[in-house]
Amino acid sequence: MKIVIAPQEFKESLRGIEIAQAMREGVTRVWPDAQTLLVPVADGGDGTLQSLVDASDGELMTARVDDPLGRPIEAVWGALGDGRTAVIEMARSSGLAILKPEERNPLVTTTYGVGQLMSLALDAGYRHLIIGIGGSATNDGGAGMAQALGASLLDADGNELARGGGALANLSRIDVSGLDSRLSDTKIDVACDVNNPLCGETGASAIFGPQKGADAETVAYLDNALHRYGNLLQRDLGRDVMQVPGAGAAGGLGAGLMAFTDAQLRPGADIVIDALDLDAKLEDASLVIVGEGQTDRSTVFNKAPVAVAQRAEALGIPTIAISGSLGDGFEAIHDHGIDAAFSILDHCMTLEDAMSDTAALVTKATEQACRALRVTV
Repeated sequence: MKIVIAPQEFKESLRGIEIAQAMREGVTRVWPDAQTLLVPVADGGDGTLQSLVDASDGELMTARVDDPLGRPIEAVWGALGDGRTAVIEMARSSGLAILKPEERNPLVTTTYGVGQLMSLALDAGYRHLIIGIGGSATNDGGAGMAQALGASLLDADGNELARGGGALANLSRIDVSGLDSRLSDTKIDVACDVNNPLCGETGASAIFGPQKGADAETVAYLDNALHRYGNLLQRDLGRDVMQVPGAGAAGGLGAGLMAFTDAQLRPGADIVIDALDLDAKLEDASLVIVGEGQTDRSTVFNKAPVAVAQRAEALGIPTIAISGSLGDGFEAIHDHGIDAAFSILDHCMTLEDAMSDTAALVTKATEQACRALRVTV
């Protein structure tokens, strides 16, 4: 019997690989001779970098780059075990969590550090980049990223623009003659699970600007600046990206990545699953086990457990979920490939108690689920 174990991390508790190991212990208590394949997954958000590195036998790398305000920061990126793929999470260099609340100012925050990480990955020979763009502190449309990769964003006098979303109001011309030529033979997949356009009522500035420190006046200013930027991307680069779903993700970084690097925006879970070659790993499997910290009605929206289950369902393989807790509406997962779900909570306990003993609880829940399945397997 072959069982594929593909959970994601339990946030603020255990990494995906640690959850998978605990699940394997539960499986082997019931089926000692089962072949277990551990494939920790993620949905493109928190935990994606670590999960991909763990699952591919890759390596975490550290680089000194600029933070959202241009200060030096140590940022982690991942080199995967295939030798050609690098993983970059923009939150590591340009994330909101890096800044104190009083430092948040999307007029000046920049994605320059993202471009620096991309350049370092190219220097190291990687020609497939997976970029997670959640948790940004920025609203610069990826302009800083492009500048770090050699593009010039010029004002009416031919001077290079300062960094930050506010400076785009003075943008007059975009020159990509100095853009890193290695990008032309590099595949870039962007984990993006929002459909916002670049500008307008549902655009980057209006929807995400306030959480980054923008008041109503600043939101309007930034939206106009991004509109100018989008028009010049079309005029100077021939890339009309303003209305593409996801262009407004991460303060418009989605638009910048598409325009300057020909990146593809895809659901994060699908990118991770494909990078891990999960479809091949599912061949001849009898059972798939997924899991997450809490399974609820939101799980059906571009979350890794359902993405894995749907791949398994297409091959006729049953899937069960072992989750930290089962929240409101979790039953919706049964219409999306997950046949049964089990909580690790085996008695009334506090969140602190559950998180302090997560591995043992996961093992016990997995064991009991497998014992129930053994009745018919």
